[in-house]
Amino acid sequence: MKSILVQPPQQPIRAEIRLVASKSECNRALIINALTGFQCELSNISEARDSQTMQRLLQSAEPVADVIDAGTTMRFLTAYFAVTNQKKRMTGTPRMCERPIGILVDALRILGADIQYENAEGYPPLLINGFSYSGQNELSMRGDVSSQYVSALLLIAPALPSGLTIKLNGEVGSRPYIEMTLNQMATFGIDYKADWKTNTLHVPPMKYQAAPYAIESDWSGASYWYSIVALADDAEVELLGLQKASLQGDSAIVEIMSHLGVDSVFTERGVLLKKIPAAASIGWDFANCPDLVQTVAVCCAIKKIPLSLTGIESLKIKETDRVLALQQELQKIGAELNEIETNHLYRVSNIENWSENETPSIHTYDDHRMAMAFAPVGMVRPIIIEEPDVVVKSYPGYWKDLAVVTEWQEI
Repeated sequence: MKSILVQPPQQPIRAEIRLVASKSECNRALIINALTGFQCELSNISEARDSQTMQRLLQSAEPVADVIDAGTTMRFLTAYFAVTNQKKRMTGTPRMCERPIGILVDALRILGADIQYENAEGYPPLLINGFSYSGQNELSMRGDVSSQYVSALLLIAPALPSGLTIKLNGEVGSRPYIEMTLNQMATFGIDYKADWKTNTLHVPPMKYQAAPYAIESDWSGASYWYSIVALADDAEVELLGLQKASLQGDSAIVEIMSHLGVDSVFTERGVLLKKIPAAASIGWDFANCPDLVQTVAVCCAIKKIPLSLTGIESLKIKETDRVLALQQELQKIGAELNEIETNHLYRVSNIENWSENETPSIHTYDDHRMAMAFAPVGMVRPIIIEEPDVVVKSYPGYWKDLAVVTEWQEI
């Protein structure tokens, strides 16, 4: 599909949605499963392209591992292929090869990995030429760049002869994702220690224990349904497969959306979303849940709720520069994202009402979250989403599920 037009619903929304499984949980479970020799019984494996790519490449004997545009897959597999002494060429899309990986490669080299850059220093493509353990079992690294580097190292740490201790320097970004990694490792028998006062993580040399594991539904995917309920005139949606005590950092959407007009009632099957009055304004630090920024920014723009954001610097090195993408696309719906303090404080504010005769066309920048974050605008006014197929990266059934609550058509 080149573009789709999303139209406002013609009747109250009442729906049950079974969300896609969490690709964050799934990708970690897939690496752990591989390190057990594929002995685990994993259920509810994510249909997201990132996870399907991970699963395929883990089982492939081909010398080239093309991760397409999957950042987590690139980083986790780089660590996995290195520590398991495999020879691989790691590559991806042009944008993937613009996303930095030097911090992870430097750490793996200290541990004994032979990794070379094919082109630009610090960026894919990579040539992994094997592993000879250096005897080093301590690393010191920045904690504010990408939690995926930390998680990649933690996942392979039990396989190292002396285990691994990681000292994180400075602020620790996306800490819930690191905690997710550690908690999943514990489920498979790893006895780690985490001292968050000193930001020191220790994993002893151990073997993962094969075990059955059911992957939870995706809280990132749930966020778009929170936005739909917040923006629709009359809506109740039950999201199936979510847990109140979740490992996923994006479960923060529950509290965030309580300020934007959505109440969360947990049920035996998941969570029921109901409309409640919204706050006059909101401020939020997204350092631990950066994937929610686009959803919340768009929702606030439409509801004309001023939003102050911090902790969004990592968005500049995602699938696209998400800060710049938001700045450009929010203008099309009468709002703007301004940088108030350099690399720290941002603000979303309303600037004008868009004309009733104008149907904005949202460019998605090859970014699945841009498409899904802007689609709920269609609860209020017609909106065009360009290149809608980008959602296959994390939520392949998004448009099919959206059709349950409102009409959209390919144009």
